[in-house]
Amino acid sequence: MSTGTAYAHGPSAFGGGLRRFVELTVILARTDFKLRFFGSVLGYLWSLMRPLMFFGVLYVVFSNVFKLGKGIPHYPVYLLASIVMWSYFIEVTTNCVPSLVGRESMLRKVRFPRMVIPLSISLAAVFNLGMNFLAVFAFALANGVDPQLSWLELIPLIAVWIVLASGVGMLLSALYVRYRDVQPIWDVLSQILFYGSPIIYIVAYFNRLHLQHVAMLSPIAALNAQMGHALIGNVPLSGAAAASYGPYAFPNAAYAAGSSLQLLVPLAIVAAVFALGYWVFTREAPVVAEYL
Repeated sequence: MSTGTAYAHGPSAFGGGLRRFVELTVILARTDFKLRFFGSVLGYLWSLMRPLMFFGVLYVVFSNVFKLGKGIPHYPVYLLASIVMWSYFIEVTTNCVPSLVGRESMLRKVRFPRMVIPLSISLAAVFNLGMNFLAVFAFALANGVDPQLSWLELIPLIAVWIVLASGVGMLLSALYVRYRDVQPIWDVLSQILFYGSPIIYIVAYFNRLHLQHVAMLSPIAALNAQMGHALIGNVPLSGAAAASYGPYAFPNAAYAAGSSLQLLVPLAIVAAVFALGYWVFTREAPVVAEYL
């Protein structure tokens, strides 16, 4: 069969029927989530322990050794929330890379919507994310952060994270079928993103370099800035901390970016990444089996 014919007649990304597509996505996500901890003594507790242990290591190293959070109230809360969101993003994207290749036998024998695979991975990671955020809220309360209505802002912020992660996941999974170099390249790029984004440090850190407005062009920076503001509030700084970071530890994203209009750039990047991932995946879906 020629490539042109495969594009026209091969199994598509979505297949037939929205209801069937949604049911398959949910079933596959639930199955993957359950199998992940099958046979484990601690079971689902591992989904909580991994980000908490990662948080503990980073907090000890970067707060006590490099003094990144010095003078910043509730810095541990921000660090934990940022790690939880990053863990979701990296779980989706990393697991999506080999997802189509790893299901080669299924793709060759069963005709089903290919898009189910990356979206089910994203959905399974959302299950983890929901459990992890319970720990974030509990830690925030223990750290002295009062519950506030702004916590509801976390819902649309997480939704944007899901769109971003799903878009990158679709793109990587489709490209990996043809180009196996995608996995090591993404391993390197994800490390660069981690240390280059305000995850272990607050967005206001870029004030020292006079680059805060530039840094806020990044979707990760914009999302984390607004997440810190929504979760912790507009915490004022004083003394040396104010001189280094500005008047607020966790300003809202519009203030950090310089204007609300500038936030259109990171939002446009998220939309563009999702659109690119969707386009590449739907284009490659009918010929996936030919490259496995």
